[in-house]
Amino acid sequence: MAAETAAPATHRKRRRIDAMTPSEIVLELDRHIIGQGAAKRALAIALRNRYRRRQLASEDRRAIIPKNIMMIGPTGVGKTEMVRMVARMLEAPFLKVEATKYTEVGYVGRDVESIILDLVEDTVARLHDRRLQDVQTKAEKRATERLVDYVVAQAATGALKSATGRALVRVPDGLRAAAAAAPDNSEGRVEIDEMSRRRIGRMLRSEKLDNAMIEIEVTPDLDPYDAFWDYGTPESAQYSREAMPPPGIRSRPRSRVVCVRDAKRILAREESNKLVDFDAVVDEALERVEENGIVFIDEIDKIAGRGNESGADVSGEGVQRDLLPIIEGSVVMTRYGPVGSHRMLFIAAGSFTKVKPSDLIPELQGRFPLRVELGALGRTELEEILVRPEHSLCSQYQTLLATEKVELEFTPDGIAEMARVAWEVNQRVEDIGARRLHTVLEQTLEEISFSAPEMAGSTVSIDGAYVRERTASLVASEDLKRFIL
Repeated sequence: MAAETAAPATHRKRRRIDAMTPSEIVLELDRHIIGQGAAKRALAIALRNRYRRRQLASEDRRAIIPKNIMMIGPTGVGKTEMVRMVARMLEAPFLKVEATKYTEVGYVGRDVESIILDLVEDTVARLHDRRLQDVQTKAEKRATERLVDYVVAQAATGALKSATGRALVRVPDGLRAAAAAAPDNSEGRVEIDEMSRRRIGRMLRSEKLDNAMIEIEVTPDLDPYDAFWDYGTPESAQYSREAMPPPGIRSRPRSRVVCVRDAKRILAREESNKLVDFDAVVDEALERVEENGIVFIDEIDKIAGRGNESGADVSGEGVQRDLLPIIEGSVVMTRYGPVGSHRMLFIAAGSFTKVKPSDLIPELQGRFPLRVELGALGRTELEEILVRPEHSLCSQYQTLLATEKVELEFTPDGIAEMARVAWEVNQRVEDIGARRLHTVLEQTLEEISFSAPEMAGSTVSIDGAYVRERTASLVASEDLKRFIL
């Protein structure tokens, strides 16, 4: 009972997370991320400042822009997961990119403006899918009504056949007679009484006609925002009006012969698209991107360093210069219209093991006024990661093997031993943080995962001795790899 009452409370709390205090946001993040208190505080303050900004008058609101954050810390300590969790809780437009994917303008590759293009495309697609889900029930009813018309018309002519095309689909004689005797209306549709329509509708819902082949008319989707823009510099961006269809012209319907099962899905999707105003979706998505967009730029340290004239990083400083106007605030032309990046929150992250943040060009350093350092994970943190988060690694494996009716029990000394092995391998080879726990867990549970179908109904205890036995080869092989070229 307690769990049932806690779930709605959690849902209500997440819905108003943008109005939560910084301490409440940190507590929410603590449920999923272990440690890294300084980074959590910085994110909490950034989120609270967004709430404060929305309380201001429009004149004051325009003058206040988000303070971008730079996270500095080794890999596998929670940088990406922390930002992704915040975006998920906020339901904010979010995009994670790697700085090394982009090249300076003039080199072969993607330029940094595609960051905004990708963010807009992802936001429009997600919001459109959500709106389609909102009208799904109504769309399915309308699709069923259309399908009833097709079934009636084709049952009257005997064209309703099985998937093989050889046998007629059995329809109650009363319905077949009613369909044959019913007159066509002015639109060419066969009209039958309401009781017969309800009987056909019940047959469709009970999947009795799912294997029947039926001919339907489908209108191909016409994207009003199709690629009519010549993307390039703002000066060269222009309409290709010759390619645009005349206003008001819609694609001509075309016939398709599909099984009733697929026809339900196709017609429901078409009806959903009719019920959703795509222009309103685009307008809302663009507003969300401009006001609440979060861009996470990972591996920012890989483009640091100046004076490179050759090699793979020849355009690293150029990418930094190209990022400046995007991060400071500029208007990027997308196929849905212009989008400003002035109020987006940019979060950069890097390990900075071979370079320092000061190796970035000064202008880019100034665009990230807030800096937080994330520390390496110790044995205690690794141990907590295994069991404490809401969807901890151990609970994930327990859930997976429960599908085979195998119950896993992790003892405290077994959890401590897995954390110790992960920490020692990180120290000896290369520190990849919590990602090392995946390797240790897979090595520990390899035999159980392989033999699980034959172990149904059994309970397996994972203690310290079992972990040492299963991971001895892992520690030895990792030690040996240091001396292999």
